Amino acid sequence: MLQAFLHGMVLAFGLILPLGAQNVFVFSQGATQPSLVRALPVILTASLCDTILIALAVLGVSLIVLTFTWLKTLLFAIGVLFLLYMGWTTWHSGSQIKNGEQNSLPPKKQVMFAASVSLLNPHAILDTIGVIGTSSLAYTGSEKWAFAVSCILISYLWFFGLAIAGRTLGTLDRTGRWMKAINRTSALLIWGVACVLAAQLVTALL
Repeated sequence: MLQAFLHGMVLAFGLILPLGAQNVFVFSQGATQPSLVRALPVILTASLCDTILIALAVLGVSLIVLTFTWLKTLLFAIGVLFLLYMGWTTWHSGSQIKNGEQNSLPPKKQVMFAASVSLLNPHAILDTIGVIGTSSLAYTGSEKWAFAVSCILISYLWFFGLAIAGRTLGTLDRTGRWMKAINRTSALLIWGVACVLAAQLVTALL
């Protein structure tokens, strides 16, 4: 069981470490929110979304869902539109200082955006299904769940760590210059994900 747990930790960390829209968004919200508590919506939403994807991958459910072409097409179409809007909002958020604090996204938008960038990211879904789901086939019973729990644990620790790092930078950046750069980087990455989704959607329809 220990081997399965350690395997899950190493694998999850390797998948979640690369810079992506999800990571940058969590980091930027940690930086632009006035306190770490105010960034909890984005932290918990990103973590819960990863929990759902990992659980579905380990159970094999996600692979079955993606076999329905119409459902996959619908998800991609919704994803493109929402990510374009999300990128626009992120580009303009946290770039101005008012009364010593930066403008930040409200909890509802944090949840909506974190969920969209987590669940509508084809690379995240394919990595979860292809890597975590496939790797879990090597285990059964309690070992399989130890593997899944360790992957989920890494997600929670990673997103909390990102938000804390963002909050630290946000405290030091009184001018908002760095936050503006971070938000615009996040927006560009989100638009990049939207473009990938759009290309896959067009390919599927042709």
